[in-house]
Amino acid sequence: MRTFTDSSEARCEQVPWGTLAWFSSPDSTGTKNLVVVEVRFDPDSGHNFHRHPNQEEVIYVVEGEIEQWVDTEKRTLGAGGSAFIGKNEVHASFNVSDRVARILAILGPSIGQDGYELVDVAEEEPWVSMR
Repeated sequence: MRTFTDSSEARCEQVPWGTLAWFSSPDSTGTKNLVVVEVRFDPDSGHNFHRHPNQEEVIYVVEGEIEQWVDTEKRTLGAGGSAFIGKNEVHASFNVSDRVARILAILGPSIGQDGYELVDVAEEEPWVSMR
């Protein structure tokens, strides 16, 4: 298990809308309480509406502009902005610029082997009609 993680050591995962870099997860640090992921959003893309039934999350914008939804409320966040998402609260993040945007997603507690649970609700009402 690692105590220190350089960006070159983080497990990276390509997703349709960008890249995930796992800095703290059960398999890398042995965490039981915190999962930390750097998320890079490609221009004009995003992580559509979803929820984490048993996890709270803080999203912190490192670079770019993110249209952040928490339930039915949205706000555009720039670098230094953040959002708190309670357990089971539907949310979504979209890059609203023409350049890469980066956030840190910090979730707790760690759930399961990957430390992360997700329920996709993007095709359900009212979320499918929100954006």
